[in-house]
Amino acid sequence: MAPLGTPGSEESAPNDPQTPNPTASTDAVSRRSLRAARELEESNRSAKTPRVASTSTAPAASSASLAAVTASGKTVAGQKQPVANAPGKKKVKGGVINIAVMTLAAGLIATMAIPAYAFNPQGADAAQFKSSAIDGMKKAQSQSVEVSKSVTASVVGRDAASATTEAQLASQKAAEAARQRAAVTLTSYAKSYSGPSVSDFLANPPYPNFSLSQVFSVAQQYIGTPYVFGGSTPAGFDCSGYIMFVYAQFGVSLPHSVSGQAALGKRISINDAVPGDVIIMPGHDGFYAGNGNIMDAPTTGRSVSIRPIWTSNFYVVRLGI
Repeated sequence: MAPLGTPGSEESAPNDPQTPNPTASTDAVSRRSLRAARELEESNRSAKTPRVASTSTAPAASSASLAAVTASGKTVAGQKQPVANAPGKKKVKGGVINIAVMTLAAGLIATMAIPAYAFNPQGADAAQFKSSAIDGMKKAQSQSVEVSKSVTASVVGRDAASATTEAQLASQKAAEAARQRAAVTLTSYAKSYSGPSVSDFLANPPYPNFSLSQVFSVAQQYIGTPYVFGGSTPAGFDCSGYIMFVYAQFGVSLPHSVSGQAALGKRISINDAVPGDVIIMPGHDGFYAGNGNIMDAPTTGRSVSIRPIWTSNFYVVRLGI
């Protein structure tokens, strides 16, 4: 008789009812292992998706049990099969996974529910201000602006435009014709005068001792001299030529222009003026003759004379000092 515990003892009594059937036991383990593997795979799929997987109470087989299953679904006879994971461990593992998935989903939902301005306080203020401003505009009624009575409208000045009248045109034409005639007269007058000139007087003044009273006395000698535009001799004077010719006899050199003579004199008050001082007007000058009068060469067609000062637009200068 073979010893107990050897392979021969199992073959000698295959139909012993007290001996377990190894094929049936192996098939049962294989079915349980396959079912556990399917449940484990379904549990893993549920963990990858946002749905909360239901826990399974079926026991799961270990990787060692799956390796023991052959292609035909049989195991090696006589080999001890590994025991699948206990149902309690599987349930704990699946619950942990489910809790983690639920926590992650709850966090995502809570994050999406947070208002955008929670991450930007200034933006929150702007959003609130914009909302309140829009509400205010919706509720606002028509408005009116009151202007203080002290505010007055500015007056806009406008340059006055005036057209040249026929009379003014006629006067301008007459003045131009007079200048042309004066030029012709000046040419003939220069040929007719043979006396001393301004340059001769300045080189050898006949009155070396200057005094205003004597200046006025010399100037009176030329009353009645005709007006000639550009004239500066007793053959004919214009206003500044008359003054230049008289002062040259006292050795005082003056330009042949109103503005030039005014610039060389000292401005004084009319109350301090004496005959011999010079009255300056816009574009004209003459000797002060006392008592509000002027002695001058007036204009074309007239001659040197004494007459009242006809305008207030003048001032007095004193020359030769």
